[in-house]
Amino acid sequence: MNWLEWFFEPYIGVSWHLILLEFVAVVFGFLSVWYSKENHIWVYPTGIINTSIFVYILWHYGLLGDMLINGYYFSMSIFGWYLWSRKKNGETLHKIKHANFKEHFYGILLFIATAIFVIGVYTVFEKWDGWISYMDVFTTAIFFVGMWLMAKRKIENWIFWIIGDLVSIPLYFFKGLNIAAVQYILFTIIAIYGYYSWIKIYNNNQVIVSK
Repeated sequence: MNWLEWFFEPYIGVSWHLILLEFVAVVFGFLSVWYSKENHIWVYPTGIINTSIFVYILWHYGLLGDMLINGYYFSMSIFGWYLWSRKKNGETLHKIKHANFKEHFYGILLFIATAIFVIGVYTVFEKWDGWISYMDVFTTAIFFVGMWLMAKRKIENWIFWIIGDLVSIPLYFFKGLNIAAVQYILFTIIAIYGYYSWIKIYNNNQVIVSK
């Protein structure tokens, strides 16, 4: 079996509309992360399209944790779009900054609360599937914090994305969603560039303010 056969084997017998939707979602997901790296507000409308499609796909596959992640992304995309679009005297109110102590504390609470909630969902619906479910709980919690910090334009959001993306790559390959797994490889690369890009923007803003 060559690598092409291995890559597309999980899609044998899968409805063409699901394959097409996954591909379209991946394209918009890539655009969303790219716009985020560029600190551009289009991160949110492209992200909304991506998450809307993935909610349907993941519901079809019964992947509740991932479905909750994307449902949350959808909600936070609307919230983030609102925050990023707020201006006063032509100046953006929410600029790129480092997270303060209170935001780090809230991030920890959000991580714990999310993990408990997802564990509850898996327990109620009896969807536990060994190590996959535990990894799903972890990635759901870490992405929840990352999305929240991104909406607030905090540099640390990229650290959470990088960790979550790296864990998601083998997870999605194992689940048979190979196109989505490739998406997370690209996400990891962009997230690393995004982290350094935001630090550069922040440092430039500090120089302007000091002048």
